[in-house]
Amino acid sequence: MLDRYINLLKSGEVVAFPTETVYGLGADAKNPDAVKKIFEIKGRPSDNPLIVHISDKKQAKYFALEISDDAHKLMDAFWPGPLTLIFKKKPQVLDIITAGLDTIALRWPKHPLSQQLIALAGPVVAPSANSSGKPSPTKAEHVKEDFGDDFPVVNAGETEIGLESTVLDITSEPYTIYRPGAVSADEISRIVDKDVIQDSGSSKDETAKSPGTKYSHYSPEAKVQWISSGDTTFIDEALYLLHSRPAPRKSDRVIHYEGNFNKMAHELYDRFRHADHQNLEFVFVEPFSSEQLQNPIVQALQNRISKALG
Repeated sequence: MLDRYINLLKSGEVVAFPTETVYGLGADAKNPDAVKKIFEIKGRPSDNPLIVHISDKKQAKYFALEISDDAHKLMDAFWPGPLTLIFKKKPQVLDIITAGLDTIALRWPKHPLSQQLIALAGPVVAPSANSSGKPSPTKAEHVKEDFGDDFPVVNAGETEIGLESTVLDITSEPYTIYRPGAVSADEISRIVDKDVIQDSGSSKDETAKSPGTKYSHYSPEAKVQWISSGDTTFIDEALYLLHSRPAPRKSDRVIHYEGNFNKMAHELYDRFRHADHQNLEFVFVEPFSSEQLQNPIVQALQNRISKALG
């Protein structure tokens, strides 16, 4: 099943493949011409670094200058899985991957097809497999929507989580989460027995250390907005994503998750794309309470929705 895609990667081409978070757009991490194609295909700014995806801990040694005791603890606890770790990079790491930074972001994805692909083709850079700024793809058809029906995609149906990985910088203390995801600061802190802080993102005037922090991301053509407190109006040209408050009326454009935030995360980008398929003008999202924001997946939802606001 994977032979075609392995051969494409080895020959310097770009292939979309599933991870447990979203579909990634993969290219050989040691081939500068292949990595350049990622930026060209996505329309991605060159100062937005890429994550290298690996298929075992040994592969990290090619990219990471040093793997600390804490790094080993985190890798043992959360790899393979939805945690990206930022290390100081070795000199041979391509500058195009890191946007000229002295750090490299690494992740070992959990999806079995991604593991097989990388094990046989070698480490790959893999941002989300969508046009820059658009909602990330959680289905193979999302990739084809952005890049065409003939684009090579390893089709494995829907992804499990639906939101991108947690990105953790362990190059200095306190360790900093630059992008929240399914792995929480509390979980990380328990493993390393150290404080972990969360940063909303990098300054607009400097190179981002993590994808998803500097530019507008995850946005459909429809305008994404939070529902104002006390607003009970219902707009026909809108999709409503609710989780706690009563629905304004029964409609296929009112999606109520009834507190199931994992399902909301799993479906978020697909709902964004569906709103565009219906030519809707707005996507209204119910805000989260401070208590709900203690949940790591809700923190990730808050981050992605805030980035998508129009």
